[in-house]
Parts: sequence; C-alpha cells; structure tokens
Amino acid sequence: MYDVPTDTTPLKLEAVTLTLPSAAGPVEILRGVDLTVRPGETVAVVGPSGSGKSSLIAVAAGLETPTSGAVSLFGQDLADLNEDGRAKLRCTRVSLVFQSFHLLPNMTAEENIAAPLEIAGVLNAFEVAQAWLKLVGLSARATHYPHQLSGGEQQRVALARALAAQPALLFADEPTGNLDAANAHIVADLMFKLVAKTGAALVLVTHDSDIAIRADRQVIMADGRIVEPE
Repeated sequence: MYDVPTDTTPLKLEAVTLTLPSAAGPVEILRGVDLTVRPGETVAVVGPSGSGKSSLIAVAAGLETPTSGAVSLFGQDLADLNEDGRAKLRCTRVSLVFQSFHLLPNMTAEENIAAPLEIAGVLNAFEVAQAWLKLVGLSARATHYPHQLSGGEQQRVALARALAAQPALLFADEPTGNLDAANAHIVADLMFKLVAKTGAALVLVTHDSDIAIRADRQVIMADGRIVEPE
C-alpha cells in the first residue's frame, strides 16, 4: 500500500546498477550510480551517447527496475511499491518531459494539459490549463491540435502539461533534442523559469552545454558511472 512519504529529499540513488539482456549477452547499463537531488535543486546530467543518462532517468522515475541498489523518491523506496504504487507516487509528486513530445493527437493543446489534471481530480482543470498555456506563451493556440503546432510549440505544451500538476520533481530527458537552436533556447528559458516559479527540483539530461551550465550542478556520466570532472 502506498503512503505519502515524509522525507523531502526528491531523489536518492544508492549503488544502482542496471543490466539488460541482449543477443550478445548481458549488457551493463548502469554500474553503481550514487546520486542525491535536494529540494529545489536543478541538476544537469551530461555525457556521451550511450553513457547511461536516459537509463538513469528511467530508473530514477521508477519506469525501469534496477538490477541492484536502492532508488527512493521523497523517502519512499521504489522497491517497496508495485507498478500501481510507483505510478501513484509519480502522479502526486513527479512529472516527466521527453525529447518526443508525447502529446495526444486527438486532443487540443488545452485538452492535453487539462486531461491529466482531471484524472488527478482537479476540479478547475481547464482553468489551470489555460493559465499554463499563457505562461508558455500559447494562449492563442489553445484549440489547436498537435499536428497544427510547430515542434517548439508542442514541447512548450508538454512542459506546461508536466508542470501544471505542481510536481516537486521534474525529469527532463533531452527536452530540446528535437528542436532547432532558436526553439531550444525558448524551451530551456521557460523550463528553468517555470521550475523556479514552482519550486520543483529538476533532473535534466542534455547534450547541450549551454543548457547544462544553467543548472545548479552538473553530473557527468561515462560508461554507466558518474565520474568526477577532469
């Protein structure tokens, strides 16, 4: 059964490993990762492709089960929760933004933001959605469907959807990876501005050094491990 945790530490990973099967045999993706994220802290996870950055996000958010080690969100050990319990914890405290926008194609921008709020029991979901569309500069696009929006606009809707629920922790996995330089700058500006506004902690995977340096701290990954900068 899921109980609301009392620990305010958004994220703690201890000696986390992840080994996945492949045709050539087991592949070690994460190799003893330790990471703690404090309330309101912004952390950029950087490193070359294949270093384990996205896998770290997946394990930290409870989307992937580690092979060994411990992962806790707000003091709740994810190993003590079943899939429904992990989903409930994410719903109440955690949001995610991905490189692909994952907007529902048959819903307008406004509906994409309001739908998860309604599922969570928010009574004024559409008013909240409208307020967040204004915050990301898309009030005029509220009734447009994803195929009618540019990539940058779609990611701004996805960001608004993620933060409208007022999460205490936002995971962002290459949120500007599909955008041109101008739109990447706009989305990054909004993300840091709105995270600061809500007080959420941020764990951001990025290849963009200009975005990474804006975080409070950079964590460098290589070969499935967190390494010290040279």
